[in-house]
Amino acid sequence: MPEKSVRVITLGCSKNTVDTEHLLGLLQRDFKVFPEDSDPPYVDYLLLNTCGFIGDAKEESVQAILSAAALKGQGRVGSLLVFGCLSQRYASELPSLIPEVDGWFGARDLVPVARALGAVPGPDFGVERLLQDKGSGYAYLKISEGCDRRCSYCAIPHIRGPHRSVPVETLVREAQMLAAQGVKELILIAQDTTWYGLDIYGRRALADLLQSLSEVQGIEWLRIHYSYPADFPQDVLDQMASNPKVCKYMDIPLQHISDGVLSKMRRHIDSEGTRRLIKAMREKVPGVVLRTTLIVGHPGEGEAEFQELLDFVREARFERLGAFAYSEEEGTYGAEHFKDDVPQEVKQRRLEELMMVQKDISLAFNRSRVGTEEKVMVDDFANGVYICRSRFESPEVDGEILLSSLRPLEKGQFVNVRITGADEYDLTAELL
Repeated sequence: MPEKSVRVITLGCSKNTVDTEHLLGLLQRDFKVFPEDSDPPYVDYLLLNTCGFIGDAKEESVQAILSAAALKGQGRVGSLLVFGCLSQRYASELPSLIPEVDGWFGARDLVPVARALGAVPGPDFGVERLLQDKGSGYAYLKISEGCDRRCSYCAIPHIRGPHRSVPVETLVREAQMLAAQGVKELILIAQDTTWYGLDIYGRRALADLLQSLSEVQGIEWLRIHYSYPADFPQDVLDQMASNPKVCKYMDIPLQHISDGVLSKMRRHIDSEGTRRLIKAMREKVPGVVLRTTLIVGHPGEGEAEFQELLDFVREARFERLGAFAYSEEEGTYGAEHFKDDVPQEVKQRRLEELMMVQKDISLAFNRSRVGTEEKVMVDDFANGVYICRSRFESPEVDGEILLSSLRPLEKGQFVNVRITGADEYDLTAELL
């Protein structure tokens, strides 16, 4: 039995989750690993994987560190180590502010974290993973790290550094290991998935990666997240249209439609290019579900620009849409060059108005599916119903398909259902 124990608390996005799982994949050989949601009376090493993207996330991370420091003060933690985006972004300030932490590490390299625990990374480090959600049918696959974009509002390039792709053969090995653990769906993530391959192959290679991953035995669904619209690689649409394992689902944050706002955002695409891309997606991949993210209240967005955005949402009819109010982040181009001059109450009003428009669109789309038969994956069981998803829903960000079944089902299982009801977010279904 391992003599020492470790527990990792992960904050922030799914990319952080993958980092944690890679680290635990190494540590599980020599440490007793406590689940994140456990509350052991004592753990030798407590690690926090932090987020430092926006204000709320930074505050949550700081509070988590302080809570962990309190556990250490009570004698329930031997050593407290912090890594991830927050400690990368504020490496010079945090150690003096929270001296209870025994080690601070960044977000760009997990090797120093592993070595601090006395673990020696081998050839499978960064490939082997200990999944946090055991028995789940899906897992995230981080295909690259960092970002070469310099969007005005985003601090990620400052935190994560330049874009670095993971070689195809390494990702295939990781996919094979995940499939051996029962994973059937891979969700491809990165700061920008469409930039994949440029640094190591000299060209965009996302389509090639999709083809290679689709050949991994046991993997049935491939889903793409975080695609950048400028210079979108059209061969990805060919894969989506012809490869039955690639879900007809595209997560593509557009952020805005006004040329003036897009220019200030430094998005390298205009309204005409955005509309051409959406048209190509819908024509080349009939039935594709588009998910986008928009920002309201960015510097340069007046009432006319906001109305233009509302009209665009009504026109494009995105099946899925999330929105945020602009938040100025230190160190970004926007913070250094623009005045955050849209009042917070105006940002909130615009956000609510935008989501009311989208609510009607989402409801119409969900109602159009009533009576259809779909293949779904079982994600969980709660409150007497099974929580499922089809190819058209991504976990954590989209609605769910709520299935009543007298027949016992398992997480990760595929079943066929008939959609029986819909609201603006979720669907209900019966087992076929």
